[in-house]
Amino acid sequence: MNPLLAELAAAILPVDEKSRQHARNHVDQLIKPLGSLGLLEQLACQLAAIYRTTNWKVGPKKIFVMAGDHGVYDEGVAVSPQEVTAIQAGNNVRGLTGVSVLSQSNGVEVEMIDVGIDCDPIEGITNMKVARGCGNILKEPAMTYAQTEQLILDVANHVKQSIDHDQLGVIGVGELGIANTTPAAAIVSVVTGHEPESVVGLGANLPECRLKHKVNVVTEAIALHCPNSQDGVDIMAKVGGFDLAAMTGAMLGAAAMKTPVVLDGFLSYASALVACLIEPNVAGYFIPSHQSAEKGAVLALEHLKLEPFIHMGLRLGEGSGAALAMPFLDAAHAMYYRMGTLQATGINLPDPV
Repeated sequence: MNPLLAELAAAILPVDEKSRQHARNHVDQLIKPLGSLGLLEQLACQLAAIYRTTNWKVGPKKIFVMAGDHGVYDEGVAVSPQEVTAIQAGNNVRGLTGVSVLSQSNGVEVEMIDVGIDCDPIEGITNMKVARGCGNILKEPAMTYAQTEQLILDVANHVKQSIDHDQLGVIGVGELGIANTTPAAAIVSVVTGHEPESVVGLGANLPECRLKHKVNVVTEAIALHCPNSQDGVDIMAKVGGFDLAAMTGAMLGAAAMKTPVVLDGFLSYASALVACLIEPNVAGYFIPSHQSAEKGAVLALEHLKLEPFIHMGLRLGEGSGAALAMPFLDAAHAMYYRMGTLQATGINLPDPV
């Protein structure tokens, strides 16, 4: 492993379980039956563990959207024109995309990062382009091992600097990349050990009649490259993509800064699986937003041991689910600090049977 990547991984500490337990004790004393606010209670305790204090607050929020094109598009695994990646990246800057409007409604900033769009640089987008599209995974690796490590490092450092400069309290991740559900499914298949048939879905409205072809593409790509299921960088380099690697970097960078990461959907699950192979401690910093409707999402979430908050059949991507989930953090803070306690109000509830 690149020494700098190893240094980044070493900086990611386990979340603080003592703070989690102290928070749990406080939440259990609030004016409500034990556990009656469900996942919101768990979220408050997780935030205490991440911030390593029971006196926590949620600061400014920002979603990093990684954009890149994929060579595997040439294999007919997507129906949208490839130039949609660039068009939507520009639309994001103009505030017209789903993640843009949802983030605006919640007071969340969005930064679009070009890590591999097949176009010239776009004004208003952070340019971290590795190349104009990654390799076609059915014929060649998506990128080299060295490129993968460097991209993960570069994005991690960018996110760390953003957290420090803007005093961010939480980040979210999202992506843009026509055909990117194909490499994401390959990653999930390799890491979880499930066959591609159980993981590969229709993505952005691929006709059902072409699903078998997409499954075959993923199956053949995995057979061609034989990625090491225990080496996250190797998996990402061989069957991943620039946008997916960039999300992995953002996750590792945020965790190194003891900052929670709100995941989006299926694509972010794939990147999270790779991040966990690079440094298992990163898992404690993940906050799942929604249950993606993409096939294979349940398998990925089960492997990550994550239970999402939102079940709305979302499959847009872009970070839209992460934007919708951001208010849950504020709700957890309000519950934790503004609800009264049983003792202070003289209420004595029986223990649950």
